[in-house]
Amino acid sequence: MTGVKALPRVRWQDAMARASAEAPLSEEDIVTLLESDPDEAQELFRVADRIRRKYMGDWVHLRGLIEFSNVCRRHCEYCGLRAGNRAIDRYRMSLEEILECVRMADRMGIRSVVLQSGEDPWYTVERLEELIRAVKATAQVAVTLSIGERSREDYRRLRRAGADRYLLKHETADEGLYRSLHPDSRFRDRLRCLLDLIAEDFQVGSGCMVGLPGQTTRMLAQDVILFRELELDMIGIGPFLPSPHTPLWNAAPGTVELTLKMVAVTRLVTKNAHMPATTALTTLDPLGREKAWQAGANVVMPLLTPIRYREQYQIYPDRACLRDDPEHCMGCLALRVASVGRWIFPGCGDSVKHPVHAHA
Repeated sequence: MTGVKALPRVRWQDAMARASAEAPLSEEDIVTLLESDPDEAQELFRVADRIRRKYMGDWVHLRGLIEFSNVCRRHCEYCGLRAGNRAIDRYRMSLEEILECVRMADRMGIRSVVLQSGEDPWYTVERLEELIRAVKATAQVAVTLSIGERSREDYRRLRRAGADRYLLKHETADEGLYRSLHPDSRFRDRLRCLLDLIAEDFQVGSGCMVGLPGQTTRMLAQDVILFRELELDMIGIGPFLPSPHTPLWNAAPGTVELTLKMVAVTRLVTKNAHMPATTALTTLDPLGREKAWQAGANVVMPLLTPIRYREQYQIYPDRACLRDDPEHCMGCLALRVASVGRWIFPGCGDSVKHPVHAHA
């Protein structure tokens, strides 16, 4: 046989002891912790929650999500917004519709908004600059963009226009798996964009999916190592959920259990990144948010997109809170946050690593 010799499995107790002592974790440590059995996982979550409290406090930070366009030029195998999906109606919200969402966020006390879309070529850098300036003139909010891959010059202009943060998930750090999921993009380009965003003084978020077809725990360990190397300000981790009208429509979804272990291990390794309890996790488990907050997460992203557009922005089906009125949703969130002994943060939820970046 010519295969590479497998490394011996690190004893779980040794990996957990290093994690508890906040010592550096190796790739083997990370794999071992991701493969925790159910009893071991409870200890993993407990330690991750302690590390979260030490570095991030007991606040839960709000990020109001505004999905302003579902037009996308990409053909990602897993995404319901992919260009090849003819079963959804495409939309672009008007500037006034977007600003009304921002005003609603302001009324609700949400000081950080995420402007998210597919990779929509209609939104030139000039149009995006106009949008950012209008949002900043409407309310004192931190602005996160989540609009895909752009040139470094575009990123520079968007930062100068007033955008504070940028969310660009890499989905998987394994180049082979990335290639199989993204027929019209390359991992090296995604990584280049993340490095450009860091260089242009954004607070930068990335993230991955858990349970992708063909994904292994070692691949997930590579994601955690990439999070550490990039020193990200925010990290979003959610389960893979198969979507109709995509090539992966009949694949098995990711699991709540492995997703929570990824959240916990990422907290142990990165310590002071903001980490959301994702809507995808709550779609799989009604108590997904609470479980994530108790495993290291400290953010939630209430949906501000007008209800009439939400059915057409389904990256995956049956999304939680799809028809909830945002202001009603805030009351529900406050109760959920209180149920785990936490409080909603009243400000924009700046980066712990780079607190001077945001201008809200």
